[in-house]
Amino acid sequence: MTMNKPFAPACEENQAPILKVLAPRLQAARQVLEIGSCTGQHAVHFAAALPHLTWQCSDLAEYLPGMQLWIDEAALPNLPPPLVLDVDGPWPSGPFDAVFSANTAHIMSLAQVERLFAGVGRLLPPGAPFLLYGPFSYGGRHTSESNARFDASLRWHDPASGVRDLDALQGFAATAGLTLAEDLPMPVNNRTLVWRRLD
Repeated sequence: MTMNKPFAPACEENQAPILKVLAPRLQAARQVLEIGSCTGQHAVHFAAALPHLTWQCSDLAEYLPGMQLWIDEAALPNLPPPLVLDVDGPWPSGPFDAVFSANTAHIMSLAQVERLFAGVGRLLPPGAPFLLYGPFSYGGRHTSESNARFDASLRWHDPASGVRDLDALQGFAATAGLTLAEDLPMPVNNRTLVWRRLD
């Protein structure tokens, strides 16, 4: 039975604004790890637009076959086979000089988000960026009614998930040796948080 390429409409909609944020901030990078690549759509789009980078996809094992279909079709020299990465398990050794992740923090448990930051902190060299895209709350308050509804829906389906508050992330980041350098507004009430590894 032939597998169809997975497709996420949200990836198609947000890849252009995300690329606009990534491009100037990844000019000096050469090896980028994407955590939670899911379908692989982002990876194909970004690797094609940023040929100076090797874009390394990763995700839980069950997502890799569908992701590989996108990678095979794109046939880009800077898009290697995806890696299995579970924040609760072993991490790749790299080297990587940037990390990107989109729409992952709210589908992990808070303990897993803490392990995400810890892993990124171990992986990145001083000054290197960790770009985290998604919806976030601030001081316990959502930035929009739609984000509040989204948070409620996430928690109804899985009580361990939910839109993450910047205060909690700041704590995880500090422990991992990361500092928030930029907090960038994105379409549809999302943000891109740019963390950097401390020297």
